[in-house]
Amino acid sequence: MIDETEEDDETQRSSKNKVVSKNHKKKKKGIGFKGDKAKRALIGAGGRILFYPTLMYNLLRFKLQSQFRWWDQIDEYLLMGAVPFRKDVPRLKQLGVGGVITLNEPFETLVPSSLYNAYEMEHLVIPTRDYLFAPSIADITQAVDFIHKNALLGKTTYVHCKAGRGRSTTVVLCYLIEHKSMTVAAAFEHVRLIRPRVLLHPSQRKVVEEFKRLQILETSDAVS
Repeated sequence: MIDETEEDDETQRSSKNKVVSKNHKKKKKGIGFKGDKAKRALIGAGGRILFYPTLMYNLLRFKLQSQFRWWDQIDEYLLMGAVPFRKDVPRLKQLGVGGVITLNEPFETLVPSSLYNAYEMEHLVIPTRDYLFAPSIADITQAVDFIHKNALLGKTTYVHCKAGRGRSTTVVLCYLIEHKSMTVAAAFEHVRLIRPRVLLHPSQRKVVEEFKRLQILETSDAVS
């Protein structure tokens, strides 16, 4: 025969363990959220500190190394490169640019929308933190549609971040996947051959692969 007192004690211990387990999970979730937020803030602060030193470094390389180009033509109506200066706007206009996609945060942006508009260029701003971050799928879709719309009108789009390596590459790859029927690997190789210093962070590659996966799903749904 089982002692009823022992059963009650066992039930109480079990209930306490469940409560402790739930509280532990909540704490872990809280720590993770705060950790991600702190990491994002830390990288943001570092980006502000490093922006002008790295910009000056890129300018120095541009002046000293002929193969270090500020922008490159990726497709007939698509340019990709580094953050433009005010003096670059007339030159971009001469190159047939009718739209500019800025993937910089406000402190990285050197040309206001008003100046682009004065040269009859549309300006799409998608603020994206540097180094470890990528635009969202929604933002990428908006950017890809923007490039395609301009291309249909015979206008070139200039896609840029700070150095023309990661954030801008993310958007350009998705455009090539969507409108040039390329795989992720083929699109990256195409861009890398033209602009060898492109570099994708794992988070950026992940969002490009997700964009491709969603494209395949949409195509399958359309066929069925």
